[in-house]
Amino acid sequence: MDAFPKFMNNPKNRIHTGSHYVAGLDGFVFDGADGSQIILWTGREAGTAAEHSHPYEEYILTVQGEYILHMDGKKISLTPGQECLIPAETKHYGERIANTRTVHAFGGKRAVRESEFKG
Repeated sequence: MDAFPKFMNNPKNRIHTGSHYVAGLDGFVFDGADGSQIILWTGREAGTAAEHSHPYEEYILTVQGEYILHMDGKKISLTPGQECLIPAETKHYGERIANTRTVHAFGGKRAVRESEFKG
């Protein structure tokens, strides 16, 4: 597969670009009853996110392409099937090559849908 299935890219779940740390991403969010979120990211172009942290853990799974995580002075290359857990409050950022798809799970609310954005 070269894309997430169409039902997973429902426009009602599209993330507002103000919730991104990097341009050039399409993201779709799914909310857990406990306040957690799972986000499906697709980056058609290469890009680098700004360094940031969260007050909750973040889990990353690469589905396609390569996601390079920078954390604790280390550079961690995540290729399809590889995963990583980022502890809460840990400064990090990521790079991706073109045509990378990843799944990110957050222990708290990370993203805002386009329909919820109050800018």
